[in-house]
Amino acid sequence: YSRGTVTAFSPFDARADAEALRKAMKGMGTDEETVLKILTSRNNAQRQEIASAFKTLFGRDLVDDLKKELTGKFETLMVSLMRPAYIFDAHALKHAIKGAGTNEKVLTEILASRTPAEVQQIKQVYLQEYEANLEDKITGETSGHFQRMLVVLLQANRDPDVGVDEGLVEQDAQVLFRAGELKWGTDEEKFITILGTRSISHLRRVFDKYMTISGFQIEETIDRETSGDLEKLLLAVVKCIRSVPAYFAETLYYSMKGAGTDDDTLIRVMVSRSEIDLLDIRREFRKNFAKSLYQMIQKDTSGDYRKALLLLCGGDDE
Repeated sequence: YSRGTVTAFSPFDARADAEALRKAMKGMGTDEETVLKILTSRNNAQRQEIASAFKTLFGRDLVDDLKKELTGKFETLMVSLMRPAYIFDAHALKHAIKGAGTNEKVLTEILASRTPAEVQQIKQVYLQEYEANLEDKITGETSGHFQRMLVVLLQANRDPDVGVDEGLVEQDAQVLFRAGELKWGTDEEKFITILGTRSISHLRRVFDKYMTISGFQIEETIDRETSGDLEKLLLAVVKCIRSVPAYFAETLYYSMKGAGTDDDTLIRVMVSRSEIDLLDIRREFRKNFAKSLYQMIQKDTSGDYRKALLLLCGGDDE
């Protein structure tokens, strides 16, 4: 089951694609149109086959050639499409914690939205690719309750979705109410434990019950009771529990809203969700922001970069 805009291309011929790409990048100038058309219309597994055929036929590395021949945001997008999904996430996390300053936004987005199985894969790939433990790296660069919530999410031990115990729903809702609204100061640990470990269907019921008990949405309470990176992370977790596509629709909207575009976020979300739920993200985008994702990309980007993003987007919802 997939709600992606990019699916396996048929009829697929890895050698023919490799030859077309080599021709597009050989000699003077580059035929960007061919490059973007092939790479946006093949799924990731097929792109890996093309890279392998490219090396077999020409003794060259396709990604290295793309880096040499393309520039700017278009280059970043094409190279991103060539990374297998878990390597893509591991690479984004590595760059978020590398060097001076940590990009908390990337840590938040990836760890709040991935399933426990995906987080386990990312940790394994991180270890293979970088010979380092992802949790150690993250704890070395973060602190306080924000760090603790990230560590809980990294354990990837969320309860499985098997039936909901209404008694426990009531209990968790009361605990959250007492830890926040009813308390002078906030007991962040209660929020971290409940939001980080309970099953998705359980938490959806807890949010409803919480609203009944307190008269507030859980988001309003988090907003009032916490601040900074912890607040952003808890809110991201709550939004993803309610709806991952809605969370990404909002992330994409804010990456393009106002002056300037946050291209890193735009590329990261479009690439990482293109084979998973981009159709659902488009639907949520249209519903929540009264315009289509396609139109916003069209207005906010230009050149080959725009063409490639629009092909990934896969259509207009007007």
